Amino acid sequence: MIEFRNVTKSYGDFTAVEDISFSACDSSVCGLIGYNGAGKTTLIKCAAGLYKPDSGKVLIDGESTYNSDEVRSRLFFVSDDLFFPVGSTPNSAARFYKDYYPEFSFGNFERMLKLFELDGDAKIRGFSKGMQRQTEIALALASSPKILLLDECLDGLDIAKKDICKQLFMDYMAQSGCIMLISSHAIADLQNLCDRIVLISGKRMQMNCCADDIPSTWRKFRLQFDFEPTRSIFGNIDIKKLDIDGRSAVVTVCGHIDDARAKLDALEPLFIDEFPMELEEIFLQETEDKSDEISKVFE
Repeated sequence: MIEFRNVTKSYGDFTAVEDISFSACDSSVCGLIGYNGAGKTTLIKCAAGLYKPDSGKVLIDGESTYNSDEVRSRLFFVSDDLFFPVGSTPNSAARFYKDYYPEFSFGNFERMLKLFELDGDAKIRGFSKGMQRQTEIALALASSPKILLLDECLDGLDIAKKDICKQLFMDYMAQSGCIMLISSHAIADLQNLCDRIVLISGKRMQMNCCADDIPSTWRKFRLQFDFEPTRSIFGNIDIKKLDIDGRSAVVTVCGHIDDARAKLDALEPLFIDEFPMELEEIFLQETEDKSDEISKVFE
């Protein structure tokens, strides 16, 4: 298990993340979502033992990740900012990692290079960004880690390669029982991949839930009235967002769906439509809504 306990990390006067607590169990994929600059990379680097939290701690199986070579030997960190030494090839990089990860599988690595259509003897510096990322993912999975930390690892990949990576992640997790913590600002990349979703916004955790629970927890209702409703008539309903336009209203609810539906029905609208919400909609809901500002740009 990997645990974040009240993690706060600042850079000078700037607080990147504040009082973050969540955990991920063995044989699971935890998605860390948030806009660019939300603090996802900071959290992952704290988990990798590269940063020490100003307060709180990150534990792997009850042990601190910071300054512990033994704990770090069980994890592999794929950074968003890739680096390969000059002259490196995929095969030379594999030999390098073998010295640090005794269970490194050259067979698995070669099969992944074939899947990605990469030349093991070609210079990595000559690869595109996407090809370099595929190389690092192959190295990570071949290293047989117990904890896999992936920071924006699907960024820059085409759709076909993303699908290959996702299948590799799922197959490796099923075979090894590892924990994967994967961050992304591209919400669609994590759809149908994660067991748990953690949303970071405004330096704090805004959501931490089982991915399977999202459809049954979030709901959007569209109502039409024969009068122009005011916000006050919705006052007894626990609403996340309310938009009123003339005689119509759109209501977003999180939790207690049946209760909210009953109270909305009691308002006697002409009709009411109910819609499940996708993860991307929820992300936009829980992060800063700039729609009003956007509409005023070209005034």
